[in-house]
Amino acid sequence: MTSSLPSALAAGPAAGRPLWKTFAFFLAPMLLSNILQSLSGTLNNVYVGQMIGVGALAAVSSFFPVMFFFIAFTIGLGAGASVLIGQAWGARDTGRVKAIAGTTLTVGIVFGLAVALFGGFFTTPLLQALGTPPDILADATRYARIMLVAMPGLFVFLLSTAMLRGIGDTVTPLYTLGISTALGLVLTPALIRGWGGLPMLGVASGAAATVVSFVVATVWLALRLRARRSPLAPDAEFVRHLRVDPGLLRAVLRIGVPTGVQMIVIAIAEIALLSLVNGFGSQATAAYGAVNQVVAYVQFPAISIAITASILGAQAIGAGRVDQLGAIARTGLLMNLVLTGALVLAGYLFSRRLMGFFITSEPVIEVAQTLLHIMLWSTVVFGMASVLSGVMRASGSVLVPTAISILCILCIEVPVAWVASRRIGLDGVWVAYPVTFMAMFALQAAYYRLVWRRKPIRKLL
Repeated sequence: MTSSLPSALAAGPAAGRPLWKTFAFFLAPMLLSNILQSLSGTLNNVYVGQMIGVGALAAVSSFFPVMFFFIAFTIGLGAGASVLIGQAWGARDTGRVKAIAGTTLTVGIVFGLAVALFGGFFTTPLLQALGTPPDILADATRYARIMLVAMPGLFVFLLSTAMLRGIGDTVTPLYTLGISTALGLVLTPALIRGWGGLPMLGVASGAAATVVSFVVATVWLALRLRARRSPLAPDAEFVRHLRVDPGLLRAVLRIGVPTGVQMIVIAIAEIALLSLVNGFGSQATAAYGAVNQVVAYVQFPAISIAITASILGAQAIGAGRVDQLGAIARTGLLMNLVLTGALVLAGYLFSRRLMGFFITSEPVIEVAQTLLHIMLWSTVVFGMASVLSGVMRASGSVLVPTAISILCILCIEVPVAWVASRRIGLDGVWVAYPVTFMAMFALQAAYYRLVWRRKPIRKLL
């Protein structure tokens, strides 16, 4: 699917295709892709929790904020590249698309090698600094070291799928992630039990399976792009662009760095919250991991809709259709309300069963279910703020939206979690989420309506 937004927007409702259908056509494969991307990790956690135990699940969960921290820069880099590629694709400038992608991949590989080197040497001290409970430190270290050393390949995988969305291709990432998920589904239990003569790796099984699956999927992705003659195919012409163009890098970083910083701040906040949770013991850590898995799935529509709004907005700007940005924002808000709201409702109805997928201990299930009930509804509010931020990012306006998010995380989320956890216990950590999301949405909406909509919108390159 490489059809572009500009033709769809040019046709408009009069041609029988309302914007919400264009939006859904782009969104559906990407939403499934994001679900599959997380499904691999979820299946690993289900296998680990059910086949090894709560202690093993806690060990895996303790690494989540660390991994999120290290891939935050890559997420920002991919966001910046996808906006620029979207604008170039909207203007039908294929050469610029290749140049942006080549610069982005080169920087991603270099950063991945630095993370792998750091992670290989300092895994244990890093986890100790987080206050990882001593009874799970050894298992957490084995899992984390494999994931950190494999970061260069993971970064290539993440950047490639992000940049494909910039040219309107959301189907190829879906197929790629489907292959990765299917392999993980088979390999993780095989490595836990040692099926077919494979080594029994215990807690490290999930990490090893994840590495193998995304390597195989990335190779398949390269072959498919070459067969389809995609502008992002790794052919001789694309390889010539695998270098750092300083001008393009500055443009990518203008969008990517604020986004990456925001992700890093989120990761730091999660690390701080995890430290608070760890203080309540390994059972609380296991409940934290289970709740995060469910919340991640509920957030996927919100995140996918925000990304769709950003990319469609960038393509509209590249095609000279700035007048469509308001309609894109309204459509994104409405779709978030419907899709994310439906998943929130399902999460409340089936909360106990969902927690039971990850946890076998009844007392821990009770704790996790209570925590889920406290904050799940606020993901709808989170989605509203994300859509507005995504539309503004399409025009290159990232500093103020990012500053709003960082302000809310540092000045509201972490302090509220710290104070509330000391007053009402573990539940207080989760109270911080809805408080933060409501403040974030209010401030993003105010900036969008009162400032951004009055600014002139221009192409970035």
